[in-house]
Amino acid sequence: MFLSNRDIVDLIDFRQELHRHPEVSGQEEHTARRVVEALRPLAPSRIITGLGGHGVAAVFEGAAPGPTLLFRAELDALPIEEKSTSAYRSTVPGKGHLCGHDGHSTILTALALGLSRQPPKRGRVVLLFQPAEEDGSGAAAVLDDPHFAEIKPDFAFSLHNLPGMPLGHVALKSGPVNCASRGMKIGLSGKTAHASQPETGLSPMAAIASLMPSLTALSAGAPPDESFTLATVTHAWLGEQAFGIAPGDGEVWVTLRTLVDDRMAELCARAEALAADAASRHGLNIAIGYHDIFLHCDNAPEAVLHLARALDEESIPHDEGDLPMRGSEDFGRLRAVAPSAMFFLGSGEKHPALHNPDYDFPDALIAIGARAFMRVIRNVLG
Repeated sequence: MFLSNRDIVDLIDFRQELHRHPEVSGQEEHTARRVVEALRPLAPSRIITGLGGHGVAAVFEGAAPGPTLLFRAELDALPIEEKSTSAYRSTVPGKGHLCGHDGHSTILTALALGLSRQPPKRGRVVLLFQPAEEDGSGAAAVLDDPHFAEIKPDFAFSLHNLPGMPLGHVALKSGPVNCASRGMKIGLSGKTAHASQPETGLSPMAAIASLMPSLTALSAGAPPDESFTLATVTHAWLGEQAFGIAPGDGEVWVTLRTLVDDRMAELCARAEALAADAASRHGLNIAIGYHDIFLHCDNAPEAVLHLARALDEESIPHDEGDLPMRGSEDFGRLRAVAPSAMFFLGSGEKHPALHNPDYDFPDALIAIGARAFMRVIRNVLG
């Protein structure tokens, strides 16, 4: 183990400091600054800031040429009110680190601590603290940033904590591990009317009432079935907040999921056809837009081998678990530039679920995640 007890205490303090000050996707300015303040004393070869927004990359160079290994964590929190009595609970109303990105960033900070004491013998390590994972925009922005070409990896690795699994147990497999998803926003517009004369207007109420169950009926199967589809209505609104106005406008938001990217176009087409039919039957105008677009995560076999070897050598138990999972992760975009793999680190079988208001990252995972990643570094780069 390359971390001392004092290191662990300091890392937990850092994690809890991040937890107190959550910032949502695209707004991680102060979180990034705290990360840079923690990295600077560790003297990486280079620190890149402003990457794809508020992203940070710390580069540790080896003495000899060799491959580049990239390890990614996330900076952003969620727009959810934290319900906690902990001393380090969120100080920002309506926002909380309820997915564990504070813990993931701390694991990469632990790697930086170890690499500051013993740099890789060859090649280089890139520690990427990525912005805006939660809305699916961050990885794409990082890859599009001109500075990314300077740190393009030969392998990319990541992890995510996962409640429902035993604490410290890992799920890892090749192939799809996270589903593709995107948010579909359906706008329907007609004409308002006085509430006493609704027949003089054109309300989207009936169309929305019929559309929501028809959209959810697109759901079928479950991973690892490649024909798996899931449509989840996440939000809807109708008209003005007034008793005197019959509505003229409304929206339905639905999240569409497929196991792999190739199936998404067909699901979108089916959902669009349902929306267009509902609008046509009720004489409404329609507008459709897409948001929070995630590609599926596909673990490359050669990257999985590096992780599996490291887990075995560190005596960290692992199996394929219940992968692939239905949730999405924008780490999937990294497979476009390098063989990549993500593993899932158990947060406890009865731990509150991700995005629950009472979720908190288990600090016991900091050392476990850091050990696994550091073993990959030593195996590949020395």
